[in-house]
Amino acid sequence: MNAPTSTATLSRPAPGVIAALFCGYLAVGLPLPVLPLFIHERLGFDALTVGLVIGLQFVATVLTRGYAGRLVDGQGGRRSALQGAIGCALAGLLYLVAALPEWSPAAALALVVAGRLVAGFGESQFVTGCVSWSIASVGPQRAGLSMSWTGIAMFGALSIGAPMGMWLYRGHGLPAVMVACIAAPLAAWAIAWATASYRMAGGPRLPFRRVVGQIWRQGLGLTLQGVGLAGLTAFASLYFAARGWSHAGVVMTCFGVGFIAVRLLLGHLPDKIGGRRVALWSLVVEAIGQALVWGAPLEAVALAGAFVSGLGCALIYPALGVEALKRVPPANRGSAIGAFAAFLDIAYGLAGPTAGLVAGRFGYAAVYALGAMAALLGVALVATGRQEV
Repeated sequence: MNAPTSTATLSRPAPGVIAALFCGYLAVGLPLPVLPLFIHERLGFDALTVGLVIGLQFVATVLTRGYAGRLVDGQGGRRSALQGAIGCALAGLLYLVAALPEWSPAAALALVVAGRLVAGFGESQFVTGCVSWSIASVGPQRAGLSMSWTGIAMFGALSIGAPMGMWLYRGHGLPAVMVACIAAPLAAWAIAWATASYRMAGGPRLPFRRVVGQIWRQGLGLTLQGVGLAGLTAFASLYFAARGWSHAGVVMTCFGVGFIAVRLLLGHLPDKIGGRRVALWSLVVEAIGQALVWGAPLEAVALAGAFVSGLGCALIYPALGVEALKRVPPANRGSAIGAFAAFLDIAYGLAGPTAGLVAGRFGYAAVYALGAMAALLGVALVATGRQEV
């Protein structure tokens, strides 16, 4: 039986939405440290290929954010989340097939590429749906708080999923990781199916291209923030291996601990004091964290840099997201969330191959110098903008 639609709003985001998002996003975290190692060590491809393949998911995601936003605005976040969860499960199935031993390296890589593309299509619907669904459950006056909680779910899943994926890979091989990548979004689908829908705002709607035109500055700030995170997700395992460090699997855990702590303690700040001020100082902290990873003489310093990067990244998405939502009509909030998140997808899609080129020429540490510079450019962008009231 279909879950009912609620017209009441909550003081906190609907627990079912947050739980579904956490389960579904495990399918993003589980393969993060694993696929680069599989492509490089088992299939024998270079760092640039690793970056291109990892970045492909984000290309697929950005190209389908418009569809996801229109789906949310027309049929609600719950519908979009349900469709996206199925797509994420199919991506895990493709990864599982790629791990079969009879494939040549080229054929296995082609299957991984197909999986990344399907994962991007699924993720665009799933995340846009869940974030919009969560905002609808609390109302636009608590949009920043809602985005903080959805971020906790996502990066909690990353911080748990990445070391879990590495443990499964080292102990049981790639097939075990990919079975988990199938099971997690199917669990998310079941939770979402049982959770009430919340009514989206009605009224006139802008074309998607006009929505993008209204929020481009906030989106570009998000893109610059995402460069550092992309470097951690795509190249931390290879950077740590090159330095002889053995705890690459906890890089995203360190990031996630800092990220979640700030969101739990300070997640209300974008709603209370405005997104521009919060984003400005958050980008400064992210730049410091990336610089620590870049210049780390010891593994502990690199892990501390990942933690500080998490502190900085924590509130950038809700802070700039609050500012973006102020610039569009209520009926376009789903499209605005989709367009805004697409800028982060662009960061991941471009940062992967760019970081691969940088790593190939200057070494893996230079990836994090790039992240620090991008965050400082974000500081300049936000400082020269204006805050809506």
